Amino acid sequence: MTEQWFRQLRGEIRAGLDVTSSMSDSELMEHIELRVLRDKQVKDLTAADKRKVVRRVYDSFRGLDVLQPLVEDKSITEIMINSHQEIFIERKGHVSQIDMKFESRERLEDIIQSIVSAVNRVVNESTPIVDARLKDGSRVNVVLPPVALKGPTMTIRKFPEQPMTMNDIVATGSLSEEAAVFLQDLVRSKYNIFVSGGTGSGKTTFLNALSQYIPSDERVITIEDSAELQITTVPNLVSLETRNSNTEGKGEISVRDLIRSSLRMRPNRVVVGEVRGQEALDMLQAMNTGHDGSLSTGHANSTSDMISRLETMVLSGAELPIQVVRQQISSAIDIFVHLSRLRDRSRRVTEISEVIGMKDGEVILNSIYGFRETGEQGGRILGGLVPTGNSLHHTSKLSMAGLPGNKYERERLPNESSCPA
Repeated sequence: MTEQWFRQLRGEIRAGLDVTSSMSDSELMEHIELRVLRDKQVKDLTAADKRKVVRRVYDSFRGLDVLQPLVEDKSITEIMINSHQEIFIERKGHVSQIDMKFESRERLEDIIQSIVSAVNRVVNESTPIVDARLKDGSRVNVVLPPVALKGPTMTIRKFPEQPMTMNDIVATGSLSEEAAVFLQDLVRSKYNIFVSGGTGSGKTTFLNALSQYIPSDERVITIEDSAELQITTVPNLVSLETRNSNTEGKGEISVRDLIRSSLRMRPNRVVVGEVRGQEALDMLQAMNTGHDGSLSTGHANSTSDMISRLETMVLSGAELPIQVVRQQISSAIDIFVHLSRLRDRSRRVTEISEVIGMKDGEVILNSIYGFRETGEQGGRILGGLVPTGNSLHHTSKLSMAGLPGNKYERERLPNESSCPA
């Protein structure tokens, strides 16, 4: 089957359909099947290949065209469209280019508009960057020309139908069972936890797994740019999503707006999918005003780098002395969990640190767990998250939750790593 023949076939089918939109999916599929099977060029194809032709024609009308089989392929975790002629995928941590492309730039633009409009968003030359999502929850980022020089660009981050649990994460070797129990106790005891990591390190997946430990009798508000979290254990859940401005530049609802609004909705906890800017101050203030147990994530290369980035975010929207900002961070966040994507492309938790206060104007961290590499075998890094020997300093929340305050006291090592961030 050549691309030229396929385009001609689809064009003939489209020309014979003046009421495509009013036809049901089954009626459209039946119409396409009859037309394809009459075509002389499909006579020598196998039954499986004929089904592929029918499905591809159908997807070009009702699905995502050439992207549909990629979206349905559960082994693919990311789809990267650099232009209408250049598509890459990530499968099992490896990125490769595939021999598929859109028939034209205009066709890719049509698909982008259908995805974006389905979630009431707008993307055009004046607003060339937008975040959206597919029906299955997959995250979509779109960048149009003139910002994207090759042409319309789209990245689709897929998520599993069933969210990963902490047990699943432990099973992959990304986290030790002991550390998982530790985090479970911290979430249930309402410690404020911030997850940091680089792009593609698994922050959203990990945040979702952490949220499964939230007691089911609490009220939780989630705030995201594009809804991705799948919290299934909390009945009293409100999910909020930002909104871009309209074509007149009005009507925008930011993460900052949603955080402020959420505090008037009587939440026990606030979960912010990711902080990127001025909303960091609102998140810290929420954690500091009785909303213990709140969770969030941010981009950084290390825990200390995340603290520096939070300082920058807060200062971008408020004229505050740096010492005041650091005091806000040290009093709001109890625990930092850092994720990394290692050179073997595996995603691992590489650090769990406690914020124990301020000293000489710096935020002081107490490292509880750290990643220790023990070698390499078959291209995979060996090692895991091990306790540093340091005790958890602030145990009052554990005690208030009915857990023994000395549960995580350990014999201190000579070189206990409590250090400024």
